[in-house]
Order: sequence, then structure tokens, then C-alpha cells
Amino acid sequence: MAGDKPENIYNISSFSTYKPIKEWRKDERPRERLLSNGPSSLSDSELLAIVISTGTKSVSALDLARSLLERFQSLSELASRDVSELKSIKGIGTAKAVTLSAVFEISRRIQSFNLDESTIFHSPDDVANYFIPRLFGLKQERFYVVLLNSSNRIIRVKLVTEGTLTASLVHPREVFRYAITEAAASIILVHNHPSGNPQPSADDIEMTKKLVSAGKLIDIPVLDHLIIAGKNFTSFARVGLLT
Repeated sequence: MAGDKPENIYNISSFSTYKPIKEWRKDERPRERLLSNGPSSLSDSELLAIVISTGTKSVSALDLARSLLERFQSLSELASRDVSELKSIKGIGTAKAVTLSAVFEISRRIQSFNLDESTIFHSPDDVANYFIPRLFGLKQERFYVVLLNSSNRIIRVKLVTEGTLTASLVHPREVFRYAITEAAASIILVHNHPSGNPQPSADDIEMTKKLVSAGKLIDIPVLDHLIIAGKNFTSFARVGLLT
């Protein structure tokens, strides 16, 4: 009748097309597509959907993957987020966030820890290329000492400390304990700046001076100190701060 409220026959809820991935056609399911065509055939969101594994009552794992990529813009940005940030996406609970975080950490380790005794650091760029994948996106500072033999071949890479770094926290005793134990001929220092600024702070400079002086006393020279910030870095040796 005239004046009556019209019937809303186009209510969007009546057209809901959500179906769990297991009800999709086989050639559309990420897992089956990976088996048939290989992982390189899948999009970023499809690969993430496989890791996420399951959706919720109202959205699929692929929907959740797309939400993550929409929120964080890229896989590299997503990989730099901690568990609490991943959980900010509705549908990503603790279990899914922990799984994603573990996968990203495995990826970083595969990319970075591929050194063996035949590896030689010829330049600051070689050191940076090794550490950038390992340190990219970390929210805390990490300080490493790279132990070298007389031919500049890698003996070992040791994590000295993790957290907010100051000259007092990175003590020569801790750094050179590893060098002496492993009979290193020289060392390279590396730490990251989560802020994204590769420029050395006053504490960085003070810390380096102490370590360089200690190295001279025990005849284990510090060849360089690199600050890694995202995909950029500063080499103390290259900019003349290794004194």
C-alpha cells in the first residue's frame, strides 16, 4: 500500500557467498593448486592462507590473509610485526599469530645463516648482505660479534646481547671472551637500529672506542663495526670512525 515501508528484498545478507575453502572447487583451493602447480604459482595471500590454515565462521583463511596484507601492505612489512600486532586483525588469534611469527623467523634464518668456513668477508657490503635479512624488522637491538681467522674466514657469529644497547651493557669482557675462546685473529661488530636510522649514536661511538682499545691490548683487532637499519647500513671503517 502507498506509504508502507517498502520491503527490502535486496538485503545484502541474503546474498552472502561465503564458503569455507574446503567447499571450493579443487582448482581454486590454495593447497591443491600448490600441489598441482608448485608454490611459485600462488599469490602472497594464497601462501599466507595455507600457513593460517583455517578461517572463522564468517571468513575464510584466504580472507584473513588478504586482511593481513591490506593492513601491513607487503610480506616484508608483515614479517616485521610481532605477535600482538598480528593479533590486531580480527580472526587472527594467538595460535595463528604465533604460527606466522615462527614462519617469518625461519625465513630470516634461512636467508641469513648460510655461512660456512669457506665464507670470507671482503668488504662492509659482504657483512651487510649477510646481516640485513637477519635483522630486518626486528623491534629490539641485537649486538653480534663476527669471529674471523687470519684469512678473514668465518669462525663463528655470536649474539652478545639483545635489548637497548649502551656502552655499559656491551662490555669488552663479553665480546672478547668469544674471540679468545675461538682463537679468533680479528673480529667485526654488528648491531641494528630498529628506528631505521643507520647513523651511529654517541653511545655507539663510545662503545666502539672501548672495544677497539681492548682489541689492541690483546692483539685481536676490531676490523669494523656495522650498524644495520632496515636495508641500509653504516660502516665505521668506511666513514673513518674506527679509531
